Amino acid sequence: QVQLVESGGGLVQAGGSLRLSCAASGTIFSISFMGWYRQAPGKQRQTVAVITSGGVTVYADSVRGRFTISRDNAKNTVYLQMNSLKPEDTAVYYCKLTDSRGRGDYWGQGTQVTVSS
Repeated sequence: QVQLVESGGGLVQAGGSLRLSCAASGTIFSISFMGWYRQAPGKQRQTVAVITSGGVTVYADSVRGRFTISRDNAKNTVYLQMNSLKPEDTAVYYCKLTDSRGRGDYWGQGTQVTVSS
């Protein structure tokens, strides 16, 4: 069983920065596909950024150039550095671990990010 715990959310002014962290339990982190997703009120959850076990990254168009996803396999942690934040980035941010052995996905509980204008 894998548990994910996100941290680092909060309230920030437009143009500011935040760094989200997601710590995973268990032993499969290094071989897993990790991602950050977000859900704003009344909207569907959307992909923000993903990173493969080999470090390949993909970003949503809306955050490319402002957000950076990274991982530290020694710490079983994935990060999302968010710069130049905009009010439209306001959402609950979730991390997800995808077991590369095909044994399913695991979600964190989410962390709120609020960007004021």
